[in-house]
Order: sequence, then structure tokens, then C-alpha cells
Amino acid sequence: MPDAPGTDISSLGSDGLVDALSSLGQPTYRGRQVLVWLYGRLASSFDDMTDLPARLRGELSERFVLVQPTQVESQHSSDGSRKYLWRLVDGVQIESVGIPAAERLTVCFSTQAGCAMGCTFCATGRGGFVRDLTPGEMAWQVGLVARDFGMRASGAVAMGQGEPLNNYDATLAGLRLMNHKDSLGIGARHLTISTCGVVPGIDRLAREPEQFTLAVSLHSAVQKTRDRLMPATRRWPLGLLKGTLIDYTQRTGRRPTLEFALIADENDTPAEVQALVEFARGWMCHVNLIPVNPVKGSAAARPAEDRTMEVAAVLRAAGIETSVRVERGVDIDAACGQLAQRHLR
Repeated sequence: MPDAPGTDISSLGSDGLVDALSSLGQPTYRGRQVLVWLYGRLASSFDDMTDLPARLRGELSERFVLVQPTQVESQHSSDGSRKYLWRLVDGVQIESVGIPAAERLTVCFSTQAGCAMGCTFCATGRGGFVRDLTPGEMAWQVGLVARDFGMRASGAVAMGQGEPLNNYDATLAGLRLMNHKDSLGIGARHLTISTCGVVPGIDRLAREPEQFTLAVSLHSAVQKTRDRLMPATRRWPLGLLKGTLIDYTQRTGRRPTLEFALIADENDTPAEVQALVEFARGWMCHVNLIPVNPVKGSAAARPAEDRTMEVAAVLRAAGIETSVRVERGVDIDAACGQLAQRHLR
């Protein structure tokens, strides 16, 4: 049956668009045409879709709502990154970030408005959870940022606001929209899901056919420390998380990244670093050290640069693939953990 009048077209994934057009008696290729217009060309109305018959455009206008995110503000970093504040169809606001590097552009997009995870060093969760985003609201963030830069998005990371695996179905549908050749055409391995370690979601992801990349926010391999830093993850103890990640690598053949925000005198101590070595050694993973970013209201402080390099050296000496993230957009509160829908004025 056709969708009810007023259905938000952004709630449909690529398969849903094809099915919706089929329910209107249209051939499969019409759904692909709409996909091109929505996310490839960023059409702002059905009337813009000029290669569709006028009658079909009228039917779509009657049955669906098409309202792209509206840009409220943008901030430009000295390093070339840009942060965007968007207003969605219902007035909810979210943020995303464009990160250029040479001829490439990566977009950090949100999967939820707000976040329920409550990590102590992250600004996003301080305002609480508002709602899940739709697949199209995710894909539009990437397309609109790319248009503002005047270049194609070569990669996208679900590292903005929200816990992607708490909005699993919509997040996967959003990634598939970004990956689709008739949409944004971003390669699956250049699409990354970043999770706090939602074990059931990681287990589901291991069984998906696409080669999306997985990053897990670990931040401590000591249970008491991790419980304090990331209270919502207590239901999935470290032993269970590690076992699930090892199973993920065996099923997919892909190497997950363990994101580790280094906090001075909190998780950069010798005991904490040794626990991280024991957690990461002996299986296929990559550790990404991230000196914690300043967040208003948080006492978390980043360690000295030489301490960060010492931690990296210990991990590498243990045979663990390790990198230190070069942060982008810190001066506009656009780096990891800083997104909080803060207005310039």
C-alpha cells in the first residue's frame, strides 16, 4: 500500500523509496531517479525533479513531506574544518562537521539529536536525548556539507551526536543511502560507525553484508574507570565487549578501532595503560589515542604531549597497532566530544 499522506520521505531508505514508487505503479528505475534527486542533487522539492512525469511529482507531493535540514549557523576553524548547526523539520537541532584534507572531504554526521549515554567528558549528552534521526536526515547532513565545500564527500563517520547503535536500523539505512551509487556513492569502507560499545548492535553489525568500518569508544580497559567515565555501558562488561569484538573480527575479517580519549591522571596512568595493553593485545584491532578535548563543565584535562607519545610507544612495543589522532576543529568546539548545539550568539 502507498505510504500515508504526510509521510516524511527522509524516513525511507533506498529500498523503501523503490517500494514506495512501486506501490504507486511505477517501475523500479523511478525509485532510483528519486534517490538521485534527493541525495545526489539535493532537490528541495518534488517539483525540482524535472525528469519525473508531472503527474508523478504531484502524487509524491500529496503523499510525502520533503523538508531538508535548514542551516542555522556555520563556524569555520583555522584548520579548514567547518561545523554546522541544522534545524530539522520539527525544529530539533543537530550538528555535523566537514573535515577537508587535500582533495578529500570527510563528514562527521549525527545519528541522534542529543545522546543518552552520559559519558562524563562529552558535551553532547549534557542536554540529554531528544530523538532518533531518520536515514535521510543523516544522508542530507553529508550531502549538504559536501555542497557547501563544493566537493564530493569521500568519507563519512557516525561520530557526531548520538549513539548510532541505539538507532541501529535507521543508521544502517542512512549508511546504505550514502553508499548507494545513485545517491552519495561513498565506498562502504569509508563509512564508519562509532559506538560506545553497544554489544547487541556490534553483534548485529558483524552479520551485515556491507564492509562498513567499526570504531568503539573504549576510554578505559579498567572496569571501574570505564563505568565511571561511561556509565551507560555498565550493562556490557569489558570481557563481554572484548569477546564480541573478537567474534566481529573473525566473522568480518575487518579490524575495529578502539578509540581511547586520554585524560590526565585518569586513564593515562601506568596501571591503566597496562590494562589497555592486555585488552588489545593478541587480536586484530587498532588503538587510536585521542588527547581529551576541552568541554565546558568537565574537569577532564588532556595529558602533556610527551605523555601521550609515551603511551603510544608502550602500546606499539607490545605489538599493538596505534595512532594518535590529530584533532581538527578544536577552536570551534567541533572536535571529538565537543558537539553540543551551541550557538555563536
